[in-house]
Amino acid sequence: MKPPFSKLLIANRGEIACRIIATARRLGVKTVAVFSDADARALHVELADEAVRIGPAPATDSYLDANAIIAAAKRTGAEAIHPGYGFLSENPEFVEAVEAAGLVFVGPSADSIRAMGLKDAAKRLMEKAGVPVVPGYHGEAQEVVVLAAKANEIGYPVLIKARAGGGGKGMRKVDDQRAFKDALGAAKREAKSAFGDDRVLVEKYVATPRHIEVQVFGDSHGNVVHLFERDCSLQRRHQKVIEEAPAPGMTDDVRAAMTEAAVKAAQAINYSGAGTIEFIADGSGPLRSDGFWFMEMNTRLQVEHPVTEAITGQDLVEWQLRVAAGETLPLSQGDIAISGHAFEARLYAEDPANGFLPATGTLHHLAFDQNARNDAGVRSGDAITPFYDPMIAKVITHGETRDEALSKLGTALRGTHVAGTVTNAAFLATLASHEGFARGEVDTGLIDRESSALIVSEPLTEAAIALAAVTALELDPAARFAGWRLWGDASHPVRFMHGGEELKRRLLLPGDGSVVLEGGAETVRLRGIVREGTKVSARTGATGAMIEANIAVWRGIEGTEISILMDGVAHDLLMPDPLAVAAHHGDLGDAILAPMTGIVRAVTAREGVAVDKGDKLVVLEAMKMETSLTAPRAGLVAEIFCAEGETVDGGAVLLRFEETGS
Repeated sequence: MKPPFSKLLIANRGEIACRIIATARRLGVKTVAVFSDADARALHVELADEAVRIGPAPATDSYLDANAIIAAAKRTGAEAIHPGYGFLSENPEFVEAVEAAGLVFVGPSADSIRAMGLKDAAKRLMEKAGVPVVPGYHGEAQEVVVLAAKANEIGYPVLIKARAGGGGKGMRKVDDQRAFKDALGAAKREAKSAFGDDRVLVEKYVATPRHIEVQVFGDSHGNVVHLFERDCSLQRRHQKVIEEAPAPGMTDDVRAAMTEAAVKAAQAINYSGAGTIEFIADGSGPLRSDGFWFMEMNTRLQVEHPVTEAITGQDLVEWQLRVAAGETLPLSQGDIAISGHAFEARLYAEDPANGFLPATGTLHHLAFDQNARNDAGVRSGDAITPFYDPMIAKVITHGETRDEALSKLGTALRGTHVAGTVTNAAFLATLASHEGFARGEVDTGLIDRESSALIVSEPLTEAAIALAAVTALELDPAARFAGWRLWGDASHPVRFMHGGEELKRRLLLPGDGSVVLEGGAETVRLRGIVREGTKVSARTGATGAMIEANIAVWRGIEGTEISILMDGVAHDLLMPDPLAVAAHHGDLGDAILAPMTGIVRAVTAREGVAVDKGDKLVVLEAMKMETSLTAPRAGLVAEIFCAEGETVDGGAVLLRFEETGS
């Protein structure tokens, strides 16, 4: 079959750029990558046939620079531009500029994007089209007094939502009128920063909501089909965590009603390309054909599109390219069927134990379970920077049944090893094994309700410490004379730091090929140690039980860093260098530190002013999400070391406390 285009420019980065390149390569389409200074050595740049620099690291100066992207396409002879998701993918002015330059935009028309781009206008349009919508205020007035009055009319709790964009940014749940003004201010600031538009709408908050969306596809010949639904109810802070298809508990009559409404919504705007109609459903009981409402339409490819690909056997990026080239849809509605069940988990560089704060760092080691589909935009040696979304990869599994697919997901997550930055891998694996989730009992509040059970810290075992020590010291107990000494067995004192705790142990080499670790809660003997790359195995205990681990070792600022993945749990250890500065682990109890690299958006603290525990001091923005830093105790603000608009590094001291009256 003839390729839809000869050359395609991908106006994106990371995982989605790599994903598009894979399909383009299979179809025989040459690809052009664009990159910022921060991405000069990125994976998508390496994979593409050509690559063009478009600006500095900040997205506003690179991936959001429409002129630079179009100029790169024309300079390289690309016929079409695929926007991926995020950045310029739902910008109608960009679509018009692409077409004015004589290029093809791989996506819907500018008119379709405008029709659905603003949530308030889209909901008014859907009401006219006969699609059910959530009760709320979708008008133009934005005064605090008006919005607060509307919230009172709707009845609390309500949800404040940015009318532009998505991903949970500019969104706040408000439980009573006393909290409305502050929540509105925060939502507007976040919306302005993320989307350049601080206007919001106010909706009734559904107490037990499920987020179910329908994948739709249209072409320029008037055809529109759906590729069934996805359930995206497992969320935190309105951001999707694990998605699946089809939706658990979905019945034939509800599916028919929901997909019919989705197709009707796409037809109302003459939609062409890939799109997603998002519904909120009442999850307080079984799904009902009268218990779902339109939320919004995403006029682009979704992050979670792989689960739809898994259950339908279709390549949605190929569909996008063929439709953009003027072809009709590859299949009619009757030819599209569901096969099995699929899950996708979003692997992020973030710290679940610290409020899911985004993390940065170099990926010294990155390994996936090869029995899953792993859509990644990074590889070992790459860095997670503060400039973009901290996604590492999407882990996708498919099975004949939901139980099989979910079991595969848990196995894949426990086999995923990331060294160099904190991740949510263990949290995802725990979530995948949650009993309620396994039964299909899902709603958007599950993670918040079960957070204490989902965010657990597994203990570091003595066997893991022994394997880490042998690997870090590069010992070979089986080597000739390895344990021989004139007087007694050879021994090595070892010292690790783990979670702020010092671990002192001693390794003994009896000379029989084994290793003994002493000094901990129990003495461990390892025999038959085998190292193959990062994989280490040994036998231990009276029965000679086999233990296995994946261990990455690298040289860090403070000494030798070790990351060990064992039994699905990763632990990071530091073997300190004797010359390292001991003060690096000093007491910083009188200081507020930046938890991650970001931009200071507000400083509410004042020097010389007393504060109480919990008072808001600084608002920090990272990855376009605001985080409020509060006083850990009562005290006096002695010094402030940051200012609004300033970029600060993770770990930087933002302000210093003193005891009141000191």
